[in-house]
Amino acid sequence: MAQDPYSELGVARGASADEIRKSFRKLAKAHHPDTNPNNKTSEERFKRITAAFDILGDEEKRKKFDRGEIDADGRETHPGFRPGQAGFGGGSPFGAGGGGFRGAQAGGDFEGVNFDDILGEMFGRGAGGPGAGGMGGRGRAGFGAAKGADVRARLEIDLEDSINGVSRRITFGDGKSLDVSIPKGAAEGQVLRLRGQGQAGRGGGPSGDALIELSIKAHPLYRRDGADLYMDLPVSLPDAVLGAKVQAPTPDGPVTLTVARHSNSGAVLRLRGKGAISAETGKRGDLFARLMVSLPEPPDAELEHFAEISRKERPYTPRRKG
Repeated sequence: MAQDPYSELGVARGASADEIRKSFRKLAKAHHPDTNPNNKTSEERFKRITAAFDILGDEEKRKKFDRGEIDADGRETHPGFRPGQAGFGGGSPFGAGGGGFRGAQAGGDFEGVNFDDILGEMFGRGAGGPGAGGMGGRGRAGFGAAKGADVRARLEIDLEDSINGVSRRITFGDGKSLDVSIPKGAAEGQVLRLRGQGQAGRGGGPSGDALIELSIKAHPLYRRDGADLYMDLPVSLPDAVLGAKVQAPTPDGPVTLTVARHSNSGAVLRLRGKGAISAETGKRGDLFARLMVSLPEPPDAELEHFAEISRKERPYTPRRKG
């Protein structure tokens, strides 16, 4: 059974969603298998971190966990056997009047092992507890029922996909294909859980899950720093000298920018809210476009003649600013 998700992520039970996301990103980065190759300890820690965030990163699941409706593995919780209850009284094979099992109480320990955990393993956790016939519960899975193994895969997505959200298809080694919905604001290293899409269970147990780890490709145009994006924007010499309206690409499509008169290479224009999405706050960053004055190709003879006259009659030496 998984550990308490709050403990796994190192956050208090009253932690905000932002605090949970921030802690998850920090821990996932530190224990990611790519960062710690052949390190089984880090690999297992990464799995536990991912499972914990699957619970706490989902508002509804977190509420259910806090209310005790699901356990740390995301499975519904059901009451185990309770000595002395109806159908489990004086004739109980565990002892009359609740005195059996050395006085183990509901939810207590039996020689250091949780009583409910023992029963859950005996009758299959995914089955909803003991079956019918005086052993009340919701399911009837056999004694050997076990949940199927989870399957894992890595999915590369474009920066634009991580910002706007998209559906992508992934194919596993066994040929099975799944459509994966990438949420808006997806982060590097984020793991998506597709319940029931893993390996089949045993003995009537539930199927495992598919865990899809997201990786954001390097972009040919944008450089990312947190939620902000940076790019170089070529402008012609006439536009830089005289000023102009120019088209600039953004993750949301092209926009029109105003280049001021006498703009030099290195001048930066800021496009608010056109950057990436912060995994900590969920807000869009900004896009910074650095102007790069570009000479015409092929070379322009008239421009060269003008430059010769200008250098002779109006020479100047550019000075570095700052």
